[in-house]
Amino acid sequence: MKVIKDSVHDHIAVDGVARALLDTPALQRLRRISQLGTVSLVYPSANHTRFEHSLGVYHLACEALDQLGIEGVQADRITAASMLHDVGHGPFSHNVEDLIQRHTGRYHDDVHALLSDGEIGTVLHDHDLDPARIADLVAGDGEFGQLVSGELDVDRMDYLVRDAHHTGVPYGTIDHGRLVRELRFVDGELVLGAGNVQAAESLLVARALMNPTVYSHSVARISKAMLRRATETLLDADAVDAETIARMDDYELVVALRQCAASRPLVRRLDDRRLHKRAVWAEIDDVPGGIIEATHETVRRFEREIADRADVPADHVIVDVPERPSMAESTTRVLVNGEVRRLGYQSPLVDALRAAQYAQWRLGVYSPADERDRVGRAALDVLGLDIDGPLVSDVRDGLYTTLDQFTE
Repeated sequence: MKVIKDSVHDHIAVDGVARALLDTPALQRLRRISQLGTVSLVYPSANHTRFEHSLGVYHLACEALDQLGIEGVQADRITAASMLHDVGHGPFSHNVEDLIQRHTGRYHDDVHALLSDGEIGTVLHDHDLDPARIADLVAGDGEFGQLVSGELDVDRMDYLVRDAHHTGVPYGTIDHGRLVRELRFVDGELVLGAGNVQAAESLLVARALMNPTVYSHSVARISKAMLRRATETLLDADAVDAETIARMDDYELVVALRQCAASRPLVRRLDDRRLHKRAVWAEIDDVPGGIIEATHETVRRFEREIADRADVPADHVIVDVPERPSMAESTTRVLVNGEVRRLGYQSPLVDALRAAQYAQWRLGVYSPADERDRVGRAALDVLGLDIDGPLVSDVRDGLYTTLDQFTE
């Protein structure tokens, strides 16, 4: 057994197959993958890694297994999956995941190939565990996969608390101890026991508050978009392929970006925190549906048209279109009066939080500061936006005086 001191859960005891997995290269690589990508450009102390998060998820999984009375080989499978659930992440976590997926067809939770080969595969076989079954758990498949990847998973319970701790933002603080203690399986579904509607709501509220404050903070979104564009430029230059990028750590990707002439200007801006600014910051009701649903290729065409109209270099315009608002946590199941109910139907908070999420959605168009006015005016015309309301002032006249501008 190995005991590790953790900043969130205090002492974590690592034993069995998890202890054997701990020093494999694939897991140690997570020490060099930032948990929150470029969020440290907003919150300087947000430098925690996927490695420590994996330890936290493992710790909470062990507590959940004790609570649920799961033992033997099934417990070993779940503890292995919880420790390995993030080994498929590329550099800077989610920041370049969509880009990698477009080229490889895989997201970070598709780890079948990773677990079947190399030292991880050897460790799993040595403990009589089938790598394919562990990979299925990582993907959230089956009854027990819900513990690793689902609405009530231990992954979410750890990252909310850990991200709040390292950013200094208190909104992610939840009673994860109670959440773990109240887990139940009812007819194959993972639910919270009776009397825990408020505990389920705490997950929902924490995620809803952390999203605009941390995960989708305007500066975090701008820096993420710049990193993603730099990495795409690296791929377009044939300097490296997507499979190689997917297995890099943060440092290797930054070095590759600096060495490529095409991507160097953007990554140097990130190095020096000379970030693009918001030329447009538009609410969802002001954005045509066709733009929200547009393909990556269509968005790139918009960028080129905006750059042409603004008479700026094509790589100086980034159009950032988030997905439509969603709230997976609202499907969390809770026992109420002896029956399993979805939180979305039980809690009056859900509709209010959905409305807040809808109101917080923004389309962003980013450019260097000295080109922002021209790019903003061109973007309004190309994208067909009507944003003369109070939240985004009259970009057509070269004015940009929103209150949240000053968080940049």
